[in-house]
Amino acid sequence: MNKIRIALIEDHDLTRVGIRTALLQKEEIEIVGEAANAAEGLNMLKMVQPDIAIVDIGLPDKDGIELTRELKATANGNELETKVLILTLQDNKEAVLAAFAAGADSYCMKDVKFDNLLEAVRVTYNGNAWIDPAIARIVLQQAQQNPPKTANVSTERQFVASNPDSTDGQETIDPYILTERELEVLQLIVEGCSNALIAERLYITVGTVKTHVRNILNKLCADDRTQAAVRALRSGLVG
Repeated sequence: MNKIRIALIEDHDLTRVGIRTALLQKEEIEIVGEAANAAEGLNMLKMVQPDIAIVDIGLPDKDGIELTRELKATANGNELETKVLILTLQDNKEAVLAAFAAGADSYCMKDVKFDNLLEAVRVTYNGNAWIDPAIARIVLQQAQQNPPKTANVSTERQFVASNPDSTDGQETIDPYILTERELEVLQLIVEGCSNALIAERLYITVGTVKTHVRNILNKLCADDRTQAAVRALRSGLVG
């Protein structure tokens, strides 16, 4: 079994040691590097090229979002590029969206339970986005302050979403048509569930989940699950 190679970039020694100790309880995980600031961390990541970098957003020399942006800029689309799991105490909408805009793959609160951290690592390693449920709720609540207009179309629901690339949030893009089942799948994607977990919760096969995910990406004009989750959070498509 290939181990999940993880690097930690966290300036608080006790936090870093705690995360390392917790993760090393699982034989599937290997810690391949550690750093206490962004400069050392970026150099370390380039050398060891871990599967996942767990990055604190509040580093002393440069925030984790900027580090993520620089790391992703050097990847040049390499399929083996390091995935970034942002670890933070910040639970505001702006920080979450900025992290994903910089290329972060997952976003997790520092007070997360170990089982959830492990799930976040596994989901991220498998190429999917994991968003801390507490963060998802906060972002959804803020997005719902200006809920999108909806209209029932047969058994489907029509949603008008704000353009995720708009800086002022006033522009809109073409209406998205999502079935009720696709909305359920999208909600679980936002919560960071893997395809297997979605299948278990909705009592459907993994193959069916993959079909729904593919349809959701097409309808949201999203390149991957991370982008779909971010657009869903920004527009209030789920909640």
